[in-house]
Amino acid sequence: MKKSTSEQVAACTRPNSTFVKHWTSTIKRFSKQRTGNYLWTQGKYVLLFATFALLAACTKNMSDQLTDEARSAKLGATPLASPVGDVVGKVTVGYQGWFACIGDGSPINAWWHWTQDWGQSPSPTNKGMKSWPDVRDYTTTFATSFANLGNGQQARLFSSFTDQSVNVQFQWMQQYGIDCAALQRFNPTGGEGPVRDAITAKVKTAAETYGRKFYIMYDVSGWNNMQSEIKTDWTNKMKAYTSSSAYAYQNGKPVVCIWGFGFNDNNHNFSSSACLDVINWFKGQGCYVIGGVPTWWRTAPAGADSRTGFLDVYKAFNMLSPWMVGRIGDANGSDNFYNNVNVGDQAFCNQNGIDYQPCVLPGDLQDRQRAHGDFMWRQFYNMVRLGAQGIYISMFDEYNEGNQIAKTAESAAWVPAGSGFWALDEDGVACSADYYLRLTGDGARMLKGQIGLTATRPTVPFPGGGNGPGAPIGQTITLKGSNNQYVCSENGTQPMNCNRPVAQGWEQFTVVNAGSGKIALINQNQYVCSENGTQPMNCNRPAIGPWEQFDWVSNADGTISLRGNNGRYVSSGNGTQAMTCNSTSIGATEKFRFNQ
Repeated sequence: MKKSTSEQVAACTRPNSTFVKHWTSTIKRFSKQRTGNYLWTQGKYVLLFATFALLAACTKNMSDQLTDEARSAKLGATPLASPVGDVVGKVTVGYQGWFACIGDGSPINAWWHWTQDWGQSPSPTNKGMKSWPDVRDYTTTFATSFANLGNGQQARLFSSFTDQSVNVQFQWMQQYGIDCAALQRFNPTGGEGPVRDAITAKVKTAAETYGRKFYIMYDVSGWNNMQSEIKTDWTNKMKAYTSSSAYAYQNGKPVVCIWGFGFNDNNHNFSSSACLDVINWFKGQGCYVIGGVPTWWRTAPAGADSRTGFLDVYKAFNMLSPWMVGRIGDANGSDNFYNNVNVGDQAFCNQNGIDYQPCVLPGDLQDRQRAHGDFMWRQFYNMVRLGAQGIYISMFDEYNEGNQIAKTAESAAWVPAGSGFWALDEDGVACSADYYLRLTGDGARMLKGQIGLTATRPTVPFPGGGNGPGAPIGQTITLKGSNNQYVCSENGTQPMNCNRPVAQGWEQFTVVNAGSGKIALINQNQYVCSENGTQPMNCNRPAIGPWEQFDWVSNADGTISLRGNNGRYVSSGNGTQAMTCNSTSIGATEKFRFNQ
């Protein structure tokens, strides 16, 4: 997007521009006397020379398109409308928290959002999701009517009503450096109200526990009596959450978002006056108000997704977050929006003292948009070089639209057989279940300046370890310690040992992909357990949990080591004592040869 003549001259002659700073320094350097006083006659000629050079440079800029770096520097130099807080300078994820299962104890007691018919079990003919979640970190899951997973395990789903489900998802946010969650709140006056209220309380607890921030994001879609009921809901229920240490504040004010004002469809049929009334009411309550607005909010009716006459509504928000799902599907589309939409949006917001929080999305997995993370990273790159005040991820757990970043099935082994769901490796590149959480964390680091601006994705799809080179996934192997003895499962009846001279049934283990770059070992249908390093290891677990997951570490001498989730290494005990997983470094007893 080219600048006008006046814009380029202004850019060159700003007092804080690099060019002016350079010539000011030059003038002072050449006109300064030994006494430290300024010699006006000498300085006058230097100033005249500098002025001609300045005009020449500006003229050249008028004929050349700004490079990405120059444009980034210009936008980045623009003062923020607000200082860094809980949403400015941070990455926020849209958090649905809207999944339930029959028998989970929730008020709704239905397959909420997992199916089309909530009263019937999920199946190939009754499914409401486009992607299959990776559920290995959940302690409570619910059986479905799908066929078993490709690896033979039962196809099960999680419930957002289960405390541990919400806790583990906020633990992921902590683990991967995700700052804040915008909890979606649809019309709470209907039958879904009680379960939404309950999940809000669970989100508060989880956010407090794991040091994350959250705020309420009202989605007003289809809310007939929105203008009065949203105020009542805030006053009677949601406002109380602002006293939590985890509730997001910006500019000293509690954050609330309203998504859906100005959309040009029958599901958002609100007048501009009603919308302004609601925004100003929340401001009167002392809130910092974000608007989830149409993509082409600034240029209505161009683009046709925004109603006309709503610009004053949009300008009333403290922050604007235009919707992007369905607008782009590849990196070229992101570049096109950057040049033709985002740059103009950011300039408008800068001029009007509004913070800008554009959307970044991983892409619809079922439509095969993701390009193993390159699509999402291009958006991060574009929005950071733009100078956006914050970034909104669409979405954290939106398995229904297939654009979730939460842990997702990484291969056909982890989706129901014959279901038609694509896994994360759909384009042939293996990606760990947590890949898009890791990528989002790296995007957040780039936004904060913790890593430099780069168009090259720094996040590897599959980290070194479990599925890295040398991990023989699916193979049955033996492990021999430095004492030249084989590791034995002891058939799960006693702690494991490394003291067998010959490999037989109990000394053979199948290497299983445990997800997220981890492996598991199975013998006699039982998994090897690290016992978290607190007692000798056993091979007696029927399923994979955190203690059954290991990093496969390839050593320079051709041996391998196993590192548990506690960060400690498995030790053979040299065959004189039971095996443990509590070594802090790799020595002789932590090295094994496989299939030798």
